[in-house]
Amino acid sequence: MVQPPSAFEVRLGADAEAIERMLETLLDPAPRPGEIARPRRLMEAMRYATLGGGKRLRPFLLVESARLFGAAGEGVLRAACALEMVHCYSLAHDDLPAMDDDAMRRGRPALHRAFDEAAAILAGDALLTYAFDVLADDATHPDPGARAALLLGLARAAGLGGMAGGQMLDLEAEGRYEAAGPLALDEPAVRRLQAMKTGALLSFAPEAGAILGGASAEDRATLLSYGKALGAAFQVADDILDVEASADALGKATGKDAARGKATLVGVLGLDEAKAERDRLAHAAVMALAGFGPEADTLREAARFTAERRS
Repeated sequence: MVQPPSAFEVRLGADAEAIERMLETLLDPAPRPGEIARPRRLMEAMRYATLGGGKRLRPFLLVESARLFGAAGEGVLRAACALEMVHCYSLAHDDLPAMDDDAMRRGRPALHRAFDEAAAILAGDALLTYAFDVLADDATHPDPGARAALLLGLARAAGLGGMAGGQMLDLEAEGRYEAAGPLALDEPAVRRLQAMKTGALLSFAPEAGAILGGASAEDRATLLSYGKALGAAFQVADDILDVEASADALGKATGKDAARGKATLVGVLGLDEAKAERDRLAHAAVMALAGFGPEADTLREAARFTAERRS
């Protein structure tokens, strides 16, 4: 017997639908003021990479964190979509043969397989730059200071000291640049890599919601702490799923981390200890919100969902 969705799953689905509608609007083929044209094939590739897939966890965290501070509406959804576009760009580029060389993403051919490598590179480039276009627009937030904080935060989460830098550390750990093969990273090195490659963007999501809601510096720091713990839990859960889940459940190939010699906490700690660490991190995320009342329950459930997910 199929269980009815929980209140959290209903909220997650409702936010995902609102984000999908806003993405559809932002990725409309019609040029915007200041644009000369939106090339058809590039738009098709961008839409393929972005629309109709994924749980939208990062934008969900942004929307729900903004709601915690009384912010909602079009501007919040625009910011959430900017964050999701950066995430989708990273997936398109990660799947390329020069990177992780994955043929499937979200249960269908990866972008470079559905189109071609050049289209995947350009679609990723365009999604990344368009995300900053969206955030810089006063339709996202009337306060230039808030927009600047969003732009700075996203740049640092996605760039050299965040996601892009983490991807380079990941490639180095695989032994791409070492004749001897994969590097034997210790636990602190693995945690640093994961905090950059996956954690930085996830950590920024709730902090961005706090910025949109005009939260105090103290509350913004609290949401960042929550995001860091949740982001770390997400990556450990992902590592565990690569070992235990089926390709059908994940919508992509599994078992590739060990085959490539990727640095994971499963590899460093072992499967049982990695599961315990995943649960500890999810609990730490919940406890970071101890100063908030029941209005933060959705964010607490998001941390538990991250640890318990099966896909």
